[in-house]
Amino acid sequence: MFYYLDGKVTILEQNTAVVDVHGIGFLCNVSLNTMSYLETNKAVRLYTYCHIKEDGFDIFGFHDLIEKRSFEMLLGVSGVGPKAALAILSAVTPEGLALAVLNGDEKAITAAQGVGKKIAQRIILELKDKISKESAAMTVSGKSAAVPLPAAGTKYSDASAALTVLGFTPNEASAILRTIDVDALSLEDIIKQALKQSN
Repeated sequence: MFYYLDGKVTILEQNTAVVDVHGIGFLCNVSLNTMSYLETNKAVRLYTYCHIKEDGFDIFGFHDLIEKRSFEMLLGVSGVGPKAALAILSAVTPEGLALAVLNGDEKAITAAQGVGKKIAQRIILELKDKISKESAAMTVSGKSAAVPLPAAGTKYSDASAALTVLGFTPNEASAILRTIDVDALSLEDIIKQALKQSN
């Protein structure tokens, strides 16, 4: 499968971009977030997810690996397909998705076209469950002695949980957060800064 496409954007339409790679035009489904970074006749690198089905082969393109990781996390939720995942990432940024899960904010997720309340609730439930499992795995493995788990309800712990929603392990989240002045920033700014550093 393709990991990324390096080429020139030749066509931009609603939620799609054509990337010309050595004379071959690849049609990529993209979120509004990724679309905002694209311009026709400009060079681009899109990280890709390939979805193979009986009647076709779809390529989904992402501006960065964080958005791709968020897309894949959403696909891991039962009942969420590629189109719904892309719609969600058009309605919220990856950090917005993490905060919505953390705060149980269904409205942020249902702002996505075609995504109802039940799916939003399932996303929140299953991704919060992932945070719990990651934390439990840290404790069972004994790694928590090396990287202490943050106290629940603190800005640090919320930021760590949000990064876990986005696919970071607790170890990775802790390592990044140690380089950020958590006390001086809002939770959203902490997540944004952590995502920038991870790219």
